[in-house]
Parts: sequence; C-alpha cells; structure tokens
Amino acid sequence: MPNRLTAESSPYLLQHQNNPVDWYPWGSEALARAKAEAKPIFLSIGYSACHWCHVMEHESFENAEIAAELNRLFVCIKVDREERPDLDQIYMNAVQLMTGRGGWPMSVFLTPELTPFYGGTYWPPTARMGMPGFIDVVRAVADAWQNRREMAVQQAAEMTQHLEKIGSDEANGDPLELDLLNHAATQLQQAFDPQWGGFGRAPKFPHSLDLQVLLRVWSRNRDPQLLHVVTHTLEQMAHGGIYDHLAGGFARYSVDERWLVPHFEKMLYDNALLTNAYLEAYQATANPLFGRIARETCDYVLGWMTDKTGGFHSTEDADSEGEEGKFYVWKPEEIAAILGEDRGRVFCKVYDVTASGNFEHGASILHLPRPLEQIAAEVDIELNQLERELEASRQELLHVREQRIRPGKDDKILVSWNALMIDALARAAVILDEPRYLQAAEKASLFLHQQLRDTNGRLLHTWRHGQAKLAAYLDDYAYLANSWISLYEANFAAVWLERAAELADHLLTHFADPAGGFFFTADDHEQLIVRNKDLHDSSVPSGNAMAATALLRLGKLTGEMKYLQAAESTLQSAVGVMQRQPTAAGQLLLALDTYLGPTAELVFVGDRAVDETKNLLREFRRRFIPRQVFVAHQPGEAVPKILNPLLEGKEGAPDKQPHLYVCQDFACQAPAVGAEAIENAWARLQE
Repeated sequence: MPNRLTAESSPYLLQHQNNPVDWYPWGSEALARAKAEAKPIFLSIGYSACHWCHVMEHESFENAEIAAELNRLFVCIKVDREERPDLDQIYMNAVQLMTGRGGWPMSVFLTPELTPFYGGTYWPPTARMGMPGFIDVVRAVADAWQNRREMAVQQAAEMTQHLEKIGSDEANGDPLELDLLNHAATQLQQAFDPQWGGFGRAPKFPHSLDLQVLLRVWSRNRDPQLLHVVTHTLEQMAHGGIYDHLAGGFARYSVDERWLVPHFEKMLYDNALLTNAYLEAYQATANPLFGRIARETCDYVLGWMTDKTGGFHSTEDADSEGEEGKFYVWKPEEIAAILGEDRGRVFCKVYDVTASGNFEHGASILHLPRPLEQIAAEVDIELNQLERELEASRQELLHVREQRIRPGKDDKILVSWNALMIDALARAAVILDEPRYLQAAEKASLFLHQQLRDTNGRLLHTWRHGQAKLAAYLDDYAYLANSWISLYEANFAAVWLERAAELADHLLTHFADPAGGFFFTADDHEQLIVRNKDLHDSSVPSGNAMAATALLRLGKLTGEMKYLQAAESTLQSAVGVMQRQPTAAGQLLLALDTYLGPTAELVFVGDRAVDETKNLLREFRRRFIPRQVFVAHQPGEAVPKILNPLLEGKEGAPDKQPHLYVCQDFACQAPAVGAEAIENAWARLQE
C-alpha cells in the first residue's frame, strides 16, 4: 500500500511512496505524532539523482524487517533536500559535527523537539566493510532513547547549542582588503594538480567559483601561472569523461583525478556555474574551445533540461535500467555498427573506446586523452577533415543514444537553480552573440515572475506540474536578483532591474541579520531549532555571498546606498571564512573583488539599431572586464526612474555618435565619443 508520500509533488519523495516504511513528509502531522507518543524521529534526507540514496532505499527501506523496526520504534520522515534546504543545512551541520563528514543519504535521529542526538549518512542493511548495519543502528538508537533518554536529550541540547553558533562568529573586525584575494589564490595554487588540472585528489569537483576567483586575481596582477591553473583545468575537464561529448553538459564530479569516470548525474546548477567559468575564460583568452564548451552546455540545458513553461528542470539521474552510466557508455562494436568500420575505428581511436574498456563491464566512457593533431597525423587525415568527420559521427551516435532508456529526471523547477541558469544564459547570449539564449533567459524569468510568487508578491521556492509551493529561501531571492541584473545588462529592459530591486528590498526586510549578513530563512518562516546563517559555498554559492554580489551590482547601478551598505556588512560578517577557508568562499571573494574595485559604472548612449553601435557592444562583450556594471540607453527614450542617478545628463547623443561615460561612484569622466574613442576606452578598462 502506498504511504503518505503518495500525495507529494517531489519526484524524490514519490520514489519512496511504495516503501513499507510508514513515511511522513515533513509537516505538522508527523511532528505532532512524535510529541504525542514521545517517540524519536528518524529523518532521512536525500534527492532524486543521489545514487547512494537509491541504494539505501533498495537495501533498507524496501526491506520488510527493517521497515517494521523503523515503524515500531520511530516516526519516520522523508525530506527532499532540494525542496527543504533549510532542514538539510541544519541537520547536515549536525551530522558533520557528530561524524566529521557529511553526504547523502543523510540519516538523523531527532528528539520529538526536533533536536538531533545521533546521525550519519549511508549504512548498509547489515554490518559489512567496517560499517555497522542499519538494522543494528536502528535498534541501538531506540535502546538509547528508551533506556538512556536523559543522556540522549542532553547530547541533543549540546548539539543544538553548537548549531546556533555556526555562521555567527566570522566578523572579527579585520579589514576587507586585497590580501584576502591574494591569499585565496595562493591556497588554490598549492592545491592545483599540475598534471590533470583541478584541485586536490579524487574525487574531483569542478570548483567553478574558484576558477573565476583566479581569473579576477589574474586580471589584477597578470601572473601567467594563475591563468594556467584556470585554462589547464578547463581544458582537462572539457577533454575528460566528466563532459558529455555527444550532447554537451557536465556530470556532477569525477571519481578519479583524471576527470575520466564521472558520477554521471547532471545537475542544473553545475552546468550553469561551469558555463560562466568557460565564458569568462573565453573572454580572457579568446580560446575557441572555451566558447564551444559554453555553447554546447547551454544547448544541452535547452535541449534536455527545459520545461515547456520555460523553466529548467533540476537533475538527470546517474542511473538507467538500474546501472550507473549505462546510458552514456559505448563498446567498439556498437560504434562500428553505426558509423561503419573505417569511421568507427577513427572515432574509437580519438575517444578511447577499446575492447577492454575504461569503465565497468568492458564499456568505455568517451573522452579525449590525446590531441586531435596527433591522431590526424597518425591516420593521415587533414585536421579540418577529421574535425568535420567527428562532428558528423557525434551527431549520428547521439541520435542512436537518444533511443536508449534515459536516466530518470527530477523535473521540478527550483527558483534558485533556475536563477543560476538565467544568469549563465544572459551572459552567454551577449558573449557568444546568440539571441536564442537571451530568449530562453527571458522566458524562464517571466515564468518565475508569474508562477512562483504568492498573493503577497513573495517568492515561492519550487514548482512542479502546475503546483508552486514552499516559501522561498535566501538563495532564491539572492540568486534571482543577481540573474535579473545580468538579464538587464543583456537586454537593457529596465523592468528586470526594477524587479531585482524588489527582491533586494525583500531581502533587507525579511532576511537581514542586524549584526550583518542574512539568515537562510525569512523572519516569518516556519520556526525550526535554529535560524541558520550560511556563509560557506557548498555545491552552490553561499546565499550570503550571492546577496552581497547582487547588492553591490544593484547599488552601483542605482546609487542606492542601502544596497551598498548591506553588501559591505555582509562581507564584513564573513571575513573569518575568507581568511580561514578561502576554498569555501569563492562567491564571497568574487563579491569582494567587486567591492574593492575599482569598479566602473559604464554608461553607453547610442542607437542600438545602427550596425556601428551593435559592433561596439559586441566587441565590449568579448572583453574580460570583471569589475564593472553596464547601462545602455537608447537616445530619445524616457529614462527609467531606477536609473536616474546614473543616466542624469546623459540621455541624448546630439551629434548622433555613440557616447561612452566611464564613471566611478557616480562621478564620470568626459565621454568617449565615436567608435575609435570608445574602442580605446574598452582597451584601457581591460589593462
């Protein structure tokens, strides 16, 4: 019989609706029962694309004996971490404090008052490989609750005190200075893998934000080694198996140090963040590889992760037909059957598809272990001819792959992750000169604005199959405000700047901590055991860091000091994180770079219907000028109220020539007039 999860909308919760475990969703019914019966809570948190979540479900939650013990001894609650990141943050912090590590599935035992007293991640059903069996854990925790309850309650109280302190003691009074950025660059250089790129050893994650930090430090000091760290890492990832060479897009991470074998799940946020890293590297180097990878990643999202409403789906699973990676891997005979013997042999040589394989069951993950120039010489083919042949071969193989059973998809639409993709698409549209990316960013933005707000105009967090629900979190407001600023800088429709300002005002009203920074939940959110204040990047940027980023950009564009002051106090509240853990502070450091400046306020006045003006804007977009905000005004049009401070006195171009005003803190230099002068000004900004 289905359990209570059958009424939920989350694909992850629905995966568990037929478990024999008597699952409740998080809510008043479950919490009231725990209190009424003085029963502890077993809280299980995961997400739909999580491989080990699937394993634990099949091994333990579908096991009748284990389910019976859980049902007898606990009130069992299942939570989708993507729907309830507020719960995930609190209880993940607890598990990390208890065990020294975290991850999903997360398994936490709570008192009826919701305080955690024991926890972990994955446990096998019975003891093996040095891990206790889940059935034994369940019985031991129940025994502790029944026979040593005072001790368990005391442990839970002490744990809660620790949780309350997280994020509250990072403002140490030290100044916001360039040394923080330089220290981060040094730390990243020390962690750099000179052979394979990336940072540290296996498993390897992309660290998109850290690469962007290095590009900003490089833009200040032009240290070629910093640029090498970025370009080598991006090249190795683009050539590795972590990248989907047929459809585009990146998997979550690599299980090895070579970027060869990915954990095959594809997350919307990874692809958004990596798109921005590749776009900035393309601007900095003009390397066409980086532009191509950014384009193909955007195309993957538009082709496979976009809802008919215009919003973007959350994840594609790692597994299909019960096997991780089965959808993506190949054998030589399959490729020969599709491409023919000759073309198939060349393709296999290029992408390392062999009879013995480089993955499980003799299958091969496509990757590029050697330069194409080398292979072209070996097979005596002109490089251009080889590239054309490979492009055709990839399309044929992709067509066949699409006939396979696809991995499962989590098709819910999350505001925060959608905002990251809107930001990436808006930037890609202008940097790559691709109008359809801008159209996609606009369509998604309209969908979020129209469908994910409540009757009071406040954001909602998630939407699926026509149902929007759950009050939005800090990440939703901060990410979306930042993305709508990027959308304005791409299409110059001031309505997006106005809407970004509305979101920023909500942040200041409902999320701000008087001591600096922002809480993860609003002041009228459901009351939990602590009100979390997260300053560290995780798999996504810190909400505080993104709030600082958006507020700085908005303040520079509008002249509103309240935004600039809130951004400064947020950065000041996180100085300790930037000092001690710079590799967990990428977005904070990006905001700090803008704060330290000099950050130019650029006002471009010219007729955007004229080819000369279009070409000037196109050239500007190709340049890597990280510390700037950008306004463009069409002569003769009314000045939007929100841009009055920056545009005052600059509304027209009486000589019909384009004008560029380079300003800082709303004090502007004499305008550069005409194409040549403006091009020279672009060049000076890049120096």
